[in-house]
Amino acid sequence: MASAAPPILPVSSAGGGGAATASAPAISVPALRLFLSRLSDSARRSLAHRRPWSELLDRTAFARPDSLSDAASRLRKNLAYFRVNYLALLAAALALSLLTHPFSLLLLLALLAAWAFLYLFRAADAPPLVLFRRPFSDREVLAGLVLITLLVVFLTSVGSLIVSALMVGAAIVCVHGAFRLPEDLFLDEQDPGGPAGGLLSFLGGAPASSGPAVRV
Repeated sequence: MASAAPPILPVSSAGGGGAATASAPAISVPALRLFLSRLSDSARRSLAHRRPWSELLDRTAFARPDSLSDAASRLRKNLAYFRVNYLALLAAALALSLLTHPFSLLLLLALLAAWAFLYLFRAADAPPLVLFRRPFSDREVLAGLVLITLLVVFLTSVGSLIVSALMVGAAIVCVHGAFRLPEDLFLDEQDPGGPAGGLLSFLGGAPASSGPAVRV
């Protein structure tokens, strides 16, 4: 008499369910796309307000100021007129300084990636971060990121590099603003949050219908 066939265990069904649970994304892709889109739009709107570089570097419009108050007055007017150009110069000085120090650039990029993937754009329904078999809450992750940021900024060359690059850029801006004659500039009325505010407008709150919120 033939023996009955052994029952088939549903191993594949259980494994498939576990794989589906483990593959849940830990980062909110729509929030990241929204942030990058708003950042790109803000940069384009701000750069649209820049003054011609030929006007910024017009050699016939430079003269030594008569006094310290005259230099301060020129600087104030030139800051209002060449605001976007000056911000671009600061960004260029910072970028050039980081490119000439690749180790500091890699550290800074790794730090930004940690903030983006572990906190800023982490999905609300993502499982808690687990390290060494211990789960960490969002508050603990935030405290760890702040501590790591302080260590990277103050115990490595990243902090001094950023500060020195910004100081060099600010010195160039101050010298140019003090020696550039503002008499030929048309200082039109601009809203206080004009180009500079538009450059940082991506940090503001998004409309309710635009997608998931970003923790910034």
